[in-house]
Amino acid sequence: ARRSLASPVVSGVLCPCGSPHGSAVESGGGGSGGSAGSCGRSLCEASEQDRRLRALFQKLDVNRDGALCIHDLAVGLGRLGLHRTELDLRKIVKAGDKDLDGQLDFEEFVHYLQDHEKKLRLVFKSLDKKNDGRIDAQEIVQSLRDLGVKISEQQAEKILKSMDKNGTMTIDWNEWRDYHLLHPVENIPEIILYWKHSTIFDVGENLTVPDEFTVEERQTGMWWRHLVAGGGAGAVSRTCTAPLDRLKVLMQVHASRSNNMCIIGGFTQMIREGGPRSLWRGNGINVLKIAPESAIKFMAYEQIKRFIGTDQEMLRIHERLLAGSLAGAIAQSSIYPMEVLKTRMALRKTGQYSGMLDCAKNILAKEGMAAFYKGYIPNMLGIIPYAGIDLAVYETLKNTWLQRYAVNSADPGVFVLLACGTISSTCGQLASYPLALVRTRMQAQASVEGAPEVTMRGLFKHILKTEGAFGLYRGLAPNFMKVIPAVSISYVVYENLKMTLGVDSR
Repeated sequence: ARRSLASPVVSGVLCPCGSPHGSAVESGGGGSGGSAGSCGRSLCEASEQDRRLRALFQKLDVNRDGALCIHDLAVGLGRLGLHRTELDLRKIVKAGDKDLDGQLDFEEFVHYLQDHEKKLRLVFKSLDKKNDGRIDAQEIVQSLRDLGVKISEQQAEKILKSMDKNGTMTIDWNEWRDYHLLHPVENIPEIILYWKHSTIFDVGENLTVPDEFTVEERQTGMWWRHLVAGGGAGAVSRTCTAPLDRLKVLMQVHASRSNNMCIIGGFTQMIREGGPRSLWRGNGINVLKIAPESAIKFMAYEQIKRFIGTDQEMLRIHERLLAGSLAGAIAQSSIYPMEVLKTRMALRKTGQYSGMLDCAKNILAKEGMAAFYKGYIPNMLGIIPYAGIDLAVYETLKNTWLQRYAVNSADPGVFVLLACGTISSTCGQLASYPLALVRTRMQAQASVEGAPEVTMRGLFKHILKTEGAFGLYRGLAPNFMKVIPAVSISYVVYENLKMTLGVDSR
């Protein structure tokens, strides 16, 4: 058998039995801390467990000051045969440090170990597809494939070898726990946690597939904090990039071969017509619709997941695309009148409407209820290419990075995450842009009594005939100009709001 990666002191720390494999939860049992250990005892005595924890704490407390700092952990774990990088040790201290003094006292240390073991149990159970209390290479490959991450069986065996103590090429609960207990969660769990996508990125179009939330995030109520942080980040991001968004709408509707509107000319025209404040016309309703749209989409996504009837906690890629697209369609259908209002408010002249309600009343009185659903069909059709390409490009970039660069950790870092999200969102927008332009023109078309209704097909033909294919991409320049600032602002605000709301940082 190969040398154990964990000292017997660490292995048996949550159980009084002397054997290295003794544990509060027998492998594969899925029970609570009162299950029998390998020593045959029916219950782990609290006083004995406390003594063992104190003994481990004292071994790690190198300078004997009653608290574990990063230096203590480095030296103490090194003596126990557990060598961790400084980054790993910082993660451990950060995860357990409740009073934010940069070190762990005994209570914080115990709380960290117990909390960490619960997380490890959830991950272990999700990987144990055969439910036999052991994880093999095929189960690792399958689990990652279900999440859209492709690895070879050889790569899965490498992951196994790093944890397998007895050379069986399978990992039981004890081996899994012993390896990870004083080690930040890595590899498989981190792939789920690190590669969040849609909650971070808000480029003004809310057509992305919703993120998956882990079991732990659902149980602790962290999911709604993520959604609130994402909504707040979207509101700030949209407000900061609103002038570019309004310019895009003006160019989509008014620009043509005879009226060639440039970016500087467009801004000058807006300021001349309504002053600097006019640059933010339509932004109020654009921010207001974030909350109902996100909430409806999330609830619809959860219901559709249940309807699909999958027994997997995390959906496969094609299931995510199906559930996400349907949820997007439901959310967009529910708030679509707000989309029409946003376009009309962005295009309004100075003094035309006193506010959003006045605009809605005018449309209802002059054009009827049907006007609030103009452009609905191209909008719905745009969801599939946007969400599909966005998800496909993001997953491809993610897999490429994991295959080539994920040596010691699945953490891609901020720059890689932002780059992947920006590229995938841009590709999604590019694919659905002609449909978005036709939608905006249909929304902007005020109904005139006796005039023929503009259809999606008729508008496509008219644009291609009078302006060529280029006409379908009017306003693309300001649209792409806002992507990088929108993503950057979203990320910064999202991370700060997560801290304010008490969301556990990755």
